[in-house]
Amino acid sequence: MKKTPLTIAGAEALRAELHRLKTVDRPKVIAAIAEARSHGDLSENAEYDAAKERQGFIEGRILEVENKLAHAQIIDPSLLDADGRCVFGSTVTLEDMDSGENVTYQIVGDDEADIKVGKISVNSPVARALIGKYAGDVAEVEAPRGTREYEIIEVSYV
Repeated sequence: MKKTPLTIAGAEALRAELHRLKTVDRPKVIAAIAEARSHGDLSENAEYDAAKERQGFIEGRILEVENKLAHAQIIDPSLLDADGRCVFGSTVTLEDMDSGENVTYQIVGDDEADIKVGKISVNSPVARALIGKYAGDVAEVEAPRGTREYEIIEVSYV
């Protein structure tokens, strides 16, 4: 299986989620199953069915997170030496050539992506257009409303 890139912060978030799933959510759902079982007939017990469904979700998520961490290639953006190129983990300030508006994004793994906090997936159209480019270059991004152009103002590794 191929390695999946993650920043240090992304790996820590997955580890924290895994810890919560194992130490809080799993025991809570086990207690809920035991409580529902004590109510008698399981064939018509909606609480039991809901708790078992929740347990299945939690166990599936635990396996998924463990798998992601096992196959992660953890990258520390502050240690990158990419000579000013846009690469995974870099933080890029862009100017929209149409509106003149500036935006700043960090290129991260799929699990870390959150546009609200300025983190875009390495597999997103914007990131794919930026990878390998330098400050001063123009990146063309295919968007639903047509091609958008962004000038790369700054590339940093924080």
